Amino acid sequence: MRKVIMFNRVSIDGFYKGLNGEIDWFIHDPEVDKAAHEMMNPDTIFFGRVTYRMFEGYWPQVANNPSAPAGARAMANELNEMTKIVFSSTMERASWENSRLVNGDIAKFVQEIKQEDGADIVIFGSGSIVQQLSHEELIDEYLFVVTPVILGSGKSLFHDASGSQTLKLKETRSFGSGNVLLHYEK
Repeated sequence: MRKVIMFNRVSIDGFYKGLNGEIDWFIHDPEVDKAAHEMMNPDTIFFGRVTYRMFEGYWPQVANNPSAPAGARAMANELNEMTKIVFSSTMERASWENSRLVNGDIAKFVQEIKQEDGADIVIFGSGSIVQQLSHEELIDEYLFVVTPVILGSGKSLFHDASGSQTLKLKETRSFGSGNVLLHYEK
């Protein structure tokens, strides 16, 4: 059985992006990325349309860019090779290599894919997908990078959450950048 792991960066006041979708407030730290990477073993990524378009517009070109940092090129190659599943009712095609477009009952699709043999599945960003899968209790683990920034307003991952879920803290790590990595499981 495969696990679904949500990975998101959030501000101290709980927002994963600003009111206009901005994410320029992230404090990027290679140590945080390395630690988060070690906490999961994904071969598949779930995306909503907006996050997919953002990743698709950036990562494919980084892989072959000689002026990009070696770590970014390695990440780009890994992302290019992974299976990317995009949940969207408005997109007509997903052109990034190894991408698949899914339109329909997200919960049913995720229940089925979780039953398959394989590595973990990760969700980056994609707040609407996180909300839907969280509501259906289809997310097994949550990785939050809490960034030491107060936005004051923005978009919450769980603003439309119904019901409550109690998670168990699996691990926590702090970093010199001020970021804190919180790892929870259902």
